Amino acid sequence: MRILFIIFFLLVTSLNLQASSEHAEEEGAVDAFGLIMGHISDSHQWHVIDYTNRHGHPVHISMPLPVILWHDNQLWFYSSDSFFHAEHPVKIGNDHLVLEDGHFYLTDHEGTIIRDGQGSITNPSPLDFSITKNVASMILSMLLLLLIFLSAAKAYARYGMPPPKGFRAILEPLILFVRDDIARSQIDEDKADKFVPFLLTLFFFIWINNLIGIVPFFPGGSNLSGNISFTATLAVFAFLAINIFASKDYWKHIFIAPGMPFPIKILLVPLEFVGIFIKPFALMIRLFANITAGHIIILSLISIIFILKSIYIAPVSVLLSLVMFMLELLVAVLQAYIFTLLTALFIGMSTSKTEH
Repeated sequence: MRILFIIFFLLVTSLNLQASSEHAEEEGAVDAFGLIMGHISDSHQWHVIDYTNRHGHPVHISMPLPVILWHDNQLWFYSSDSFFHAEHPVKIGNDHLVLEDGHFYLTDHEGTIIRDGQGSITNPSPLDFSITKNVASMILSMLLLLLIFLSAAKAYARYGMPPPKGFRAILEPLILFVRDDIARSQIDEDKADKFVPFLLTLFFFIWINNLIGIVPFFPGGSNLSGNISFTATLAVFAFLAINIFASKDYWKHIFIAPGMPFPIKILLVPLEFVGIFIKPFALMIRLFANITAGHIIILSLISIIFILKSIYIAPVSVLLSLVMFMLELLVAVLQAYIFTLLTALFIGMSTSKTEH
C-alpha cells in the first residue's frame, strides 16, 4: 500500500505542478513536491534551522559537510560551503568544479553546464567520496550503538549479572527478545547463537536510524533508512549471511529438487534459483518503501496548510501529522523487527538439514 501511495503522490503532485507552473510566481504557490523531495533526498549539507532576523531577512543555518573527491589521481578536500556560497566555480587541479542537482561536475572557469536533449548534464564528474547528510547520520547512529553496547558491556563486566537497573533494564529485554524470539525461534538451536550478534546489529542499527529520521530537528531529519543504497547494502549483507552459511541440503533443494518429477523440476529449479535473489530484494524494497512513505505522508499533511493558505485547516493538518508521527514511532521498530525476523527466517531455511 505504501508503494502505491508513493506512486500516486508523485503522479498527482507532478500533474499539479505542471498545471500551476505558469501561475506559480504570480500566486506565490508553495512547491510542496520540491520541499518533500528535498527532505527525503540526500544533501551535502545538514539543515539546522531557518528563522527571520530582526530586519525581516530570512536566515538559513546549515552544518557544512566534508567534500572528498578523487580527480587527477589524487584526493581533494573541500567544505560544502565552498559550493553553496561560491560565486565562481571552485578550482580543482587544472579544472573547475560546480555543484549542480546534488552532484559535482567538472566545468570551465565560467562554470558552464552542458545538457543533452533530455536535460541531463553531460559534464564529466570526479569520483565522489563525500560525507553527505545520510552518511553523517549513519556515523551518528554507529556512535550511538557503540555508546549503548559498550556501556552495557562495561556495566556487566563490573557488576556481573544482577537484576538490570537504569538503561540496562530496557536494553536487556530487547537483546533477549532478539535472541530468543527471533534468532532461536527461526534458526536451529545449535546454530542460532552464531547469528545472534549479526541479527542484534541489524535490529538496533535499523531501529536507531529510523528514529533519527523522524526526529524533526537537528541532528535528526535524515532519511537514511529511506535511501535505496542503504537498504540495498543491508540486503546484500543478509544475502551473504543466508547463502555463505547455507547447508548442502539447501543447495541440493534449489538445484536438484529431490523427490520431484522431472517435468516439475524444469519449472521448480529456475524458480528456486531466482528466489535466492528475490528474498533480499524484497527486504530492500519493504524497508525503503515504508520509511520513505512515512516521511512523505507527514510532510504532505503539513504542506496542506501552506497550499490551501487557510487557518481553519491548520488544526486538522497538525492533528493528523501528530497521529502519523506516533504511527511512525511504531513503524520504526516494526520495520526493524520485520527485516531482522525475515533475515533470521531465511537463514534458518538455508542452514537447516531437511529430509526429503
